[in-house]
Amino acid sequence: MKKVVIFGTGDIAQVVHYYLTHDSNYEIVAFTVDEDYLKEKQLFNLPVVPFEEVERYYPPEEFAMFIAIGYKQVNKLRAQKYYSAKKSGYRLISYVSPKSIVWGNVEVGDNCFVFENQTIQPFVKIGDNVIIWSGNHIGHHSVIGDHCFITSHVVISGNVKIEPYCFLGVNATIRDGITIARECVIGAGAIILKNTTEKGVYRGKAAELYSGDSSKVKL
Repeated sequence: MKKVVIFGTGDIAQVVHYYLTHDSNYEIVAFTVDEDYLKEKQLFNLPVVPFEEVERYYPPEEFAMFIAIGYKQVNKLRAQKYYSAKKSGYRLISYVSPKSIVWGNVEVGDNCFVFENQTIQPFVKIGDNVIIWSGNHIGHHSVIGDHCFITSHVVISGNVKIEPYCFLGVNATIRDGITIARECVIGAGAIILKNTTEKGVYRGKAAELYSGDSSKVKL
């Protein structure tokens, strides 16, 4: 059972702790955050130590790490901590939920977290430091670049290329053969039918108020 330190103490770190504790062979031994953000000395009865001193308490020769923070700055904050941990010599673990359908030739990088109920088809490649929340379809021969965050119920059709540092919102749909350029934000419910531009922000059509009195609407 590999012993793991989680970077982060927020919601994502707490969810990661739960999954790894209840559905993996990893043993979580501690949390770590930058000293300026250290507000608590324990979480789930485990120590929280400054990242600046983590090597002293949990040397990389004996412990692995997972960077469990979100998509701030288009995932660049998570990437920064990812590279800092690797520079310190830590092996960064990945988790793929066994409650997903993932074909055997799918490639997954390090520091990836793939939640349950995915359909990931053959020949898919997932880069490093990618978070994929629950319930997505990722089509054959698609490539997801490093440092991306994919939320829930996203449809990525076949032969799609998602370049690094992208965010895909809930229920987004990407047509087959599309390239999502670097650092794009694809909003909830957006339908992407052609290649995007770098750093582009794409919004889905929001629902409009039809009636101010639901009791008068025939259902």
